Amino acid sequence: MTQEIPVPTVAPRASTRRSRGQLIGDGLAWTSRWSLRLLLTALGAVLLGLIIGELWSIVLPVLLGLIIATVLEPPATWLRHHGVPSLLAAIIVVLGALAIVGGVIAAIAPSVAAQIPQLVGSASSGLEDVQRFLTETFGLGQSQIGQAVQAGVDQLQNSASMIAGTVFSGLTVIANGLIDLVLALVLAFLFVKDGHRFLPWLRQQVGTSAGVHFASVGSRAWDRLGGFIRSQAIIGFVDAACIGIGLVVLGVPLALPLAVLTFFGAFIPIVGALTAGVLSVLIALVSNGLTNALLVLVLILAVQQIEGNLLQPLVQGRGLGLHAAVVILAVTGGSSVAGVVGAFLAVPVVAVAAEIARYTNEQIDLRARSDDEHPTQGPRPTDAELFAAQPPRPAGRLARWLRRHRTSVEPDGRVAAEDRTNPARGNGATATNE
Repeated sequence: MTQEIPVPTVAPRASTRRSRGQLIGDGLAWTSRWSLRLLLTALGAVLLGLIIGELWSIVLPVLLGLIIATVLEPPATWLRHHGVPSLLAAIIVVLGALAIVGGVIAAIAPSVAAQIPQLVGSASSGLEDVQRFLTETFGLGQSQIGQAVQAGVDQLQNSASMIAGTVFSGLTVIANGLIDLVLALVLAFLFVKDGHRFLPWLRQQVGTSAGVHFASVGSRAWDRLGGFIRSQAIIGFVDAACIGIGLVVLGVPLALPLAVLTFFGAFIPIVGALTAGVLSVLIALVSNGLTNALLVLVLILAVQQIEGNLLQPLVQGRGLGLHAAVVILAVTGGSSVAGVVGAFLAVPVVAVAAEIARYTNEQIDLRARSDDEHPTQGPRPTDAELFAAQPPRPAGRLARWLRRHRTSVEPDGRVAAEDRTNPARGNGATATNE
């Protein structure tokens, strides 16, 4: 007698197919949710922009002070590491920077005062050459050219009141700029003196979990901003030296002021160098003629090629991580909003914002990877554990030196090196040099 083996019955699987209407409804619901989120985010950004606009007289000196502090922090850190008190180190570096800037101005002023009359005379002869060219090429008579010149003079006379108002507004802007610059210097002094205590204090105020993120993103943004300013200063100095020597050899007036303008133009990537180069070519054209201007143009193009192909990869490494189109759009937007100051601040602000976005994306990827590895078992890892688990970021030699030697003062007066390479090791704790 055979025994029948029962065959297990399989329950029919429920159909997972969804109707076309359900799929469209889900898509519309997803789009609506994200549209509302984007709208609220845009409203928040607009509100933040309005607040910054209302407080611009405060925000501008703070931003300028931070940028100046990034230049002054390395020598101040070096002095503190060698036993100089923070107050004295800040005084030394600020006064030293003012002495350097004052020395440059003192060196430029006599050259400008001596060569301006020569440039005016060259401009007059250049206008005569233009008049002769128009007469010989287009057959314009002296009377026609005189009528055109007289029409221009009449237009200037009719616009005298508007020109006077523009000049008065310009003087007001210059006065406000000087006030902002003085306030920025005072803030830079305070940032250099006490800035190294900020991150430990911030970690103590916001707690361990949030302090990890605040300290890390603050450190990375500061390193990015400082690296940008220092690298642009090096590139600008090399460009200014090469172009200044070339202008002296070619006999172009105002060579030293043009070299200084080239140095400061380097802090506005692409646009600043282009503006300084165009001005150099125009002065060479007015003073020395077309051939000399073409030689100056060749010189500037050669220096720009050396900068783009050698200096920037060597000094900046990966640079800002921003596409050239983003840089141009940032400078254009900044100049349209706040003029020259906006063009100067645009790229550093965008670079810091991009660094914050990179950190946010890294944290999102790290948390998503943690959720995939530990979906439900056990407690979720803390932010400090997630931060400690991620691989260290490569840093430049100067950034690594600064991280090893930034110091903080303990309550008992001892000086200990602040461990900024891994903020997860403690809430404002310090460690010895690595």
